[in-house]
Amino acid sequence: MKFEDYSISFEIKKNLAKNDFRRPTDIQYKAIPPILKGEDVLAIAQTGTGKTAAFAIPVIYKIQKAKKAKRASGIQCLVMAPTHELVQQITEVFDSLAHKTGVKNTGIIGGVEQAPQIDKLESGVDILVATPGRLFDLVSQGYIRLHRTEILVLDEADHMLDLGFIKDINDLIRFLPKKRQTLFFSATINQKIKKLAYSLVHKPIRIQVSPKNPVAKNIDHKVAFIEMDDKRAFLERLVNENPEAKILVFVRTKVRSERVKKAMERVEIKSETIHSDKEQKERTVTLDRFKRGYIKLLIATDVSARGIDIPSVDFVVNYDLPEVAENYVHRVGRTGRGKKKGQAVSFCSTDEKEILSEIEDFLGKEIAELEIEKDAYRETLDFTKDTDYNWKKLIKDNEKEVRKLKEKKKKKK
Repeated sequence: MKFEDYSISFEIKKNLAKNDFRRPTDIQYKAIPPILKGEDVLAIAQTGTGKTAAFAIPVIYKIQKAKKAKRASGIQCLVMAPTHELVQQITEVFDSLAHKTGVKNTGIIGGVEQAPQIDKLESGVDILVATPGRLFDLVSQGYIRLHRTEILVLDEADHMLDLGFIKDINDLIRFLPKKRQTLFFSATINQKIKKLAYSLVHKPIRIQVSPKNPVAKNIDHKVAFIEMDDKRAFLERLVNENPEAKILVFVRTKVRSERVKKAMERVEIKSETIHSDKEQKERTVTLDRFKRGYIKLLIATDVSARGIDIPSVDFVVNYDLPEVAENYVHRVGRTGRGKKKGQAVSFCSTDEKEILSEIEDFLGKEIAELEIEKDAYRETLDFTKDTDYNWKKLIKDNEKEVRKLKEKKKKKK
């Protein structure tokens, strides 16, 4: 089935074609019809499978139809998402698919001035995309009214729970009409998620895409056993061997991301970092530069692991393994988006093998090993441009020479 066969408006079909949406993905194929019918939906699908378009397409059409019939006013749809980056991403999808439909949308996030957001809201909005914190602030101040909201969407709901947004969500529900359509999207599900989901949805259509294999089949993901101090040399080699590739690197902490950036600077490789210590404006600019290909190497903490659709990421590198097993799925899901192929490699040190076991337990199978021969491993360390490693190499070479001299002296005796 093609999108042109769906009972949606000409404008949306034109926007889909312009954005190269030809055929629906599995989640889109299964979710769009019940959403159009007004059903509540509980959808569990891998990251990178097109969840945003799965709810954006039918939501835009329903509001467009209501506006033409003059049955719509105020905020008709509220979309809640856990991070600033994801709100911006979802807003961009709505912008592109709602072009010339007469449907207005905007995104609001914390960490920036609220005055421009209030101005946008007062000019009239049909679809509001927001993080729970800033949303609750503006609702409490009376700038946002949700009494006419007919559709509630919770995207990446499991991550909202992880970030402690459950109270904000429950508090916001009080401001919404009891009779509404609720769409609940998540990449993973557990008992807490089930409890939250079933407290919000009414007789939902449950959709689960590829539950037995959390990592999309078009992602080739492997693990390489590399000691902690040697990881930067292997990252250097990967970048140099793939000069045109767009590479997204995940590290465990903000401090670590800056250290890896400095290590890359020492070997004359340009990179940028993105983490929660950065101003929102700076994070937005950095992401945009990476998306456009001006930056080829981006080093990030898990703030970027969820829901961000960065076109054509060739490699994801887990420089550090994630301490939360589920985050592995979200990280590697930044490549191989939609129907594109992607590659992911995890650098696993001896100290991280326990974490690797937890990830493999979560996946339900072992991750294939990217085998590195001893000679290739040693060669990678020997040929790095990093002066730290060069000094190490000189010390090792000197130690070898000392040992050889000692052996010669023993033989003479």
